[in-house]
Amino acid sequence: MVIGALTALGAAFAPPARGQRMSVAEYQKKSAKDAKKQEKLRKKAAKQQAKAQKKTNKAQAKQLKKDRKANEKANRKLHAAA
Repeated sequence: MVIGALTALGAAFAPPARGQRMSVAEYQKKSAKDAKKQEKLRKKAAKQQAKAQKKTNKAQAKQLKKDRKANEKANRKLHAAA
């Protein structure tokens, strides 16, 4: 009796037989689901890329400002000494 219940339970959760094909509706549903998942992943990657680019631009601007300040300081020292 227990073996019969376990066998029935196993059959209920078993994957479909190898030769069984998806219906057109099932295929379309799966395809739409996969496309939606891909779009979500693409958007996430694009968002991360934009964030990384923004961070890089900010770091470059900060470094440029720092370099300009150092250059101005060096010029003031040079002209003050002359």
